[in-house]
Amino acid sequence: MSNQILSATAASITELKRNPMGTLKKGNGSAVAILDRNEPAFYCVPPELFAYYVELVEDAELNRIVEERMASLDRVSVSLDDL
Repeated sequence: MSNQILSATAASITELKRNPMGTLKKGNGSAVAILDRNEPAFYCVPPELFAYYVELVEDAELNRIVEERMASLDRVSVSLDDL
């Protein structure tokens, strides 16, 4: 697992156990890295940010489907005069 912390805010598991909501609020709407022995164990993410991440994943999947379908299309050349 990577030692890189991918958020601006970090807290220990002990801190999370003591005050879960206070720990999450430390992130000011961003993810909070939860550390176990100074290694990132997981991230606490507010619901709004999680919903945004889910939307990004859905958009990426739809983009993949579109690209797949565009690659399999039989293209027809048409001039404006033919219309």
